[in-house]
Amino acid sequence: MSVLELRGTIIVSMYYVYILECADTTLYIGSTNDIEKRVATHNTSKTAAKYTRMRRPVILKYYESCESKSEALKREIVLKKLSRKEKLKLITNQVLPKKKSKKK
Repeated sequence: MSVLELRGTIIVSMYYVYILECADTTLYIGSTNDIEKRVATHNTSKTAAKYTRMRRPVILKYYESCESKSEALKREIVLKKLSRKEKLKLITNQVLPKKKSKKK
């Protein structure tokens, strides 16, 4: 959560990481500070991600709130590295298998 102060007014800004399901059943992962607006953009705008513009309509399947933009971007990277099977488990609220830690 990002807190900004503008002329004495405190503005709280949340960031999100999300998973969309495209019309061709592929999954798209992104991050934003306005999830409703971003999903609408993916479905209607010429400025949507090129990937989703070609695979409309998209449906929001999953999202997580994050404390900051940095945290959302880091989580986005983690989610993108998951296999499709793991992403689908996450979407259906199933527990993901724990990754083995790399020994140094």
